[in-house]
Amino acid sequence: MAQVEKRGGLLRKSSAYKKPLKEKVVLMYDEIFMTEDPSKCSPRFWEELFLMKVNLEYLEGKLESLDGEELMKIKENINCLFQHCIQALGEEHPIRVVNALQNLMESLDSLLCAEGSESLKSLCLKLLLCLVTVTDNISQNTILEYVMINSIFEAILQILSHPPSRREHGYDAVVLLALLVNYRKYESVNPYIVKLSIVDDEATLNGMGLVIAQALSEYNRQYKDKEEEHQGGFFSALTNMVGSMFIADAHEKISVQTNEAILLALYEAVHLNRNFITVLAQSHPEMGLVTTPVGPAPATPATPLGTTPPSADVISSVELPLDADVQTSNLLITFLKYSSIVMQDTKDEHRLHSGKLCLIILTCIAEDQYANAFLHDDNMNFRVNLHRMPMRHRKKAADKNLPCRPLVCAVLDLMVEFIVTHMMKEFPMDLYVRCIQVVHKLLCYQKKCRVRLHYTWRELWSALINLLKFLMSNETVLLAKHNIFTLALMIVNLFNMFITYGDTFLPTPSSYDELYYEIIRMHQSFDNLYSMVLRLSTNAGQWKEAASKVTHALVNIRAIINHFNPKIESYAAVNHISQLSEEQVLEVVRANYDTLTLKLQDGLDQYERYSEQHKEAAFFKELVRSISTNVRRNLAFHTLSQEVLLKEFSTIS
Repeated sequence: MAQVEKRGGLLRKSSAYKKPLKEKVVLMYDEIFMTEDPSKCSPRFWEELFLMKVNLEYLEGKLESLDGEELMKIKENINCLFQHCIQALGEEHPIRVVNALQNLMESLDSLLCAEGSESLKSLCLKLLLCLVTVTDNISQNTILEYVMINSIFEAILQILSHPPSRREHGYDAVVLLALLVNYRKYESVNPYIVKLSIVDDEATLNGMGLVIAQALSEYNRQYKDKEEEHQGGFFSALTNMVGSMFIADAHEKISVQTNEAILLALYEAVHLNRNFITVLAQSHPEMGLVTTPVGPAPATPATPLGTTPPSADVISSVELPLDADVQTSNLLITFLKYSSIVMQDTKDEHRLHSGKLCLIILTCIAEDQYANAFLHDDNMNFRVNLHRMPMRHRKKAADKNLPCRPLVCAVLDLMVEFIVTHMMKEFPMDLYVRCIQVVHKLLCYQKKCRVRLHYTWRELWSALINLLKFLMSNETVLLAKHNIFTLALMIVNLFNMFITYGDTFLPTPSSYDELYYEIIRMHQSFDNLYSMVLRLSTNAGQWKEAASKVTHALVNIRAIINHFNPKIESYAAVNHISQLSEEQVLEVVRANYDTLTLKLQDGLDQYERYSEQHKEAAFFKELVRSISTNVRRNLAFHTLSQEVLLKEFSTIS
């Protein structure tokens, strides 16, 4: 008897004399895509269709091959397919129900909320994601009007609040919610935005936070594994032999594809729901330090790093009870580590947008009063091991030497790290502005609440001064693309903030002295900046007004330099010292504070609050379009075994 091969919906006999035969289900699909009603000649057509094993690949290919005109011609048949799929959900025959679900899914709210088959719930969520992302621009997806009216919001929350369901379906549920929140969010009242903003159930919010933390932590782990693998390879050995000249190139070989869908979910939760802020500080064991038995994982499609949900063993590990000997973590720490990876490389547009979203989330956190309270809490100290970009002039910091500090120190470290590592030809001006804004908002809170943070402020001051030097040395190139005076003004005003209010939030009087020392030590940079802005502000060019603002902002910095420099030179001359030590300069500074006159500058401790709709709408529309495309591309239906589905479904009453 000749062998039968099954490929792409065709049954092929090995005999060369037989024509290839199509599966019956494929023939039935072909009839649906004809203009005639398929049930006209065969009254039991729809009953028989749902008894056939689904050929998703063929059906998807047929749907994708249709253009608008062809679709309109078979509109009635497509509507019938929708209608009979819905009717089949009420059938008792398990094969019909499962096959109807795999053809199309509607009325999912009751299925997601009901107790029963986890595989069936998974299939429902994946098909909902498929429906939501059927168009790149989800706001043009008219199917979602039905989902807006017949809300599945409560079903999603039930999954997130119930640990077993959350472990199985939390990732898909969170991504689905993030996408639904962005449906026509600027054009009409989106009920999912309203409902998400008022959720106050602790179990639900913590569940959402756990899902996000698990996904970000899994990405961090995968990145670290790749980094260690890369460092232990041939290229690392070659680098050790010939020196560090290839460090930057070696780093670029580590693939970094961000999980923007889960990052969008975190943003929406932080931005819309003030109750979610408490979740950021919810402690759980450090995921990398908790181990659980790992069973064989099901085969999954090869997808870019960070685009797939975390495995079940990772998800369950963070819900173990806390161990006193295990380093604790929280969602904010996991996010900061994730951001430190994402923000290392912003050379292409995709990574640039990911870094921007991280900074927007940090902006929302830095504006929130409660978030600032736990960021600056001396009783909440953590070791936060941020990823640092390999650079030729610095050694890799030892992880074990990291001190336990309030979380705001890690945020400031991340901002300083970004400042010192992105002074390059393709200058990310927008990210720098957001970075400085985050620092400014944190300082405003410290000034307002008189929080004396023990932080190495010198690192921040040094980074800011080096950034000013970079702007000046690349003036011509940068001015062709950016208004660098906006950024320069923000940097100068950060120094003015320290000068004017530093005595209220710097940890010790000696910290204030060190601020003056740094300004005096780097006076040449400030002098050069003043010369540049004075030159441009006295000309009738396009930068006159912007440069003039910087000129006025420099008044106190110049007063400090002009007051102390002559006294330092006099001290050196009297004592016959060619080069003063830091302590000698500080001695002069402390002795001459009384005669220094500064001008009071208004508005240094005020800022414009973040607004998405007015300034970020275009960015989020493009971001959601990209996420929609990626989610659709990475949906994995074939990991759901039809046999498992039928076995589970046969036990449902």
